[in-house]
Amino acid sequence: MPRATDTAYEAVRQMILSGEAAAGSRLGEAELAESLGLSRTPVREALQRLGSDGLVEVLPHRGARVVQWTSADLEEIFELRSLLEPYAAARAARQRPDETVLADLRDLCAEMERAAADGDLTRVARLNSRFHAAVIEASGNRRLPAMLTSVMHAPLIIGTFRRYGADALARSMNHHRELVAAIAAGDPAWAESVMRSHIRAAAAELTAD
Repeated sequence: MPRATDTAYEAVRQMILSGEAAAGSRLGEAELAESLGLSRTPVREALQRLGSDGLVEVLPHRGARVVQWTSADLEEIFELRSLLEPYAAARAARQRPDETVLADLRDLCAEMERAAADGDLTRVARLNSRFHAAVIEASGNRRLPAMLTSVMHAPLIIGTFRRYGADALARSMNHHRELVAAIAAGDPAWAESVMRSHIRAAAAELTAD
């Protein structure tokens, strides 16, 4: 049985990542506790954790709200991702992960492609987050997940994939497939290059006027 705090954390996190709780919207402890069938204490603890993740802003005496990102925030976020994620991809290729890891990455690619074909962009975003997390884990650097947690979430909040046209979405899916191929081939330079292109393409879509 998951702890009540974990249950609250996952529920509110999904509300934010799916867009159900919009950027800037208030997250009332009492309302969340009632809707989730929990007491206020685990909800309060979950909001604190989400604050540490960079998803929620907890304001003294004013409650919590979903973080709202500015253009400057997004530029900083993608600059960091452009530095760290290509490094993670290159390390993953050097690690030469076993076939189980590669199969999981390919399965995530296939699931994303099906979700994209169905127009289920919320599911695409969730699967995309899992894919990137799996690549980072495959890098073998234990510090990277914590360093990337907050910057990995921010684009999902404001609906990256809802701003993609058909061509941009197809390009993103192809990047994922090529990245897995580069990691499977054990080619760090190729993996690094693909991931950098992938992140910069996402930045261009998200920050376009």
